[in-house]
Amino acid sequence: MKVRKNLSASQRGLLEIDWALFGELCRALALRVAQHYDPDLVIGIAKAGVIPGAVVASIIDREFAAMAVTRRGTEAMPELVSGPPVGVAGRRVLVVDETCDTGHTLKLALNEVQALGPAEVRTAVSIRTGPYDPDFYALETDKLIVLPWDRETVVDGDLVVRPDLAMYLAGEG
Repeated sequence: MKVRKNLSASQRGLLEIDWALFGELCRALALRVAQHYDPDLVIGIAKAGVIPGAVVASIIDREFAAMAVTRRGTEAMPELVSGPPVGVAGRRVLVVDETCDTGHTLKLALNEVQALGPAEVRTAVSIRTGPYDPDFYALETDKLIVLPWDRETVVDGDLVVRPDLAMYLAGEG
């Protein structure tokens, strides 16, 4: 879950995105990109940005690759795990993530891609939730987002509601 600091979770409200809606958001994002940009390569930021990145790349019929960024805690700055592919030089690149609030993850990914000498780089997210302004997004909201893969987790072999989401839903978050 992505939580903006300037509003509490209860003040923001909750927007649960199911798989069907997420698919439509990816479709809308692909259309926006295709209308204004012609990338040679789409790079999804793992983990969650790989899903919309791969869908967008498939819809616009472009090559797809991934890079991995992680955070070691909810307040931690993002860290590079694995960089973009070496074949970026001289190409038009689209960097995709699932959501964007502060832009820290996109900025890190963008810097890593730019260091490889692309012809041009633009950014895209399925859902813009904060002040950072990517080049393309499908939906903008200030609500707390729960993506389909963030709703449940496996505990002892069973799918259960994620503990942080369960606390929020119970009014404790």
